[in-house]
Amino acid sequence: MDSAPRASRPPAHGKARAASIGAPAPAAPSDAAPPGTPPRVLRRFRQVFTAVRAHFQQVEKQVGIGGAQVWALGVIAEHPGIGVGSLARAMHIHQSTASNLVRGLVERGLVRTERGQADRRTVYLQLQPEGAALLARAPGPHAGVLLQALRDLDPATLARLDADLARLLRQMNVPDDAPASPIG
Repeated sequence: MDSAPRASRPPAHGKARAASIGAPAPAAPSDAAPPGTPPRVLRRFRQVFTAVRAHFQQVEKQVGIGGAQVWALGVIAEHPGIGVGSLARAMHIHQSTASNLVRGLVERGLVRTERGQADRRTVYLQLQPEGAALLARAPGPHAGVLLQALRDLDPATLARLDADLARLLRQMNVPDDAPASPIG
C-alpha cells in the first residue's frame, strides 16, 4: 500500500472525471448547441475562419507566397495590363494595399510593371513567366475559399447573408466605412 502523501485535488467522480485527467476536453460538435443560439453561430464563424486560414496556409506552404498575393497574380493573369487601381477594385482592397502586394510580386520577379506613355504615373502590370508557373502550381481557388463560396451562393441567400452581417456589424458598433483588410 502506498503511504506517500497525495497532492490535494478534488476527488474523481466516475469515468468522465478519470478520463479527463491530463487530456484536453473534446471539441463540442456543432450540434451541441441548439440551432440559432449564439454558441452555435460563434462556432460557425470559427469554422469559416479556420477553413480560410487552412486554405491560405496550404497556398503559402505549396507556393511560398501568401494567399492575397496569389489572388493578385490571378487577377493580373486574367487582365494583362491591369493598373494598380483596377487591381485594388477587383480585389476590394485599398490602393495602398494593392501597391504593397504588387511591390512584393515585382521584387520576386513574378510581375513586371510598365509605365504609361501618356501619363508616366500610370503603372500597368504584366505577369512574368515565373508568375504564371507559380500560379499554375497554386491550389485554387486563387481568390480564396470564402470568396468562391460566396460567389457560389444563390442571389437570395447572398442578399440575406449580407443583410444579416450588416445587422451584426451594427450591433457591434462597427461603422459601414470601417477598414476591412483581406484575410491571407
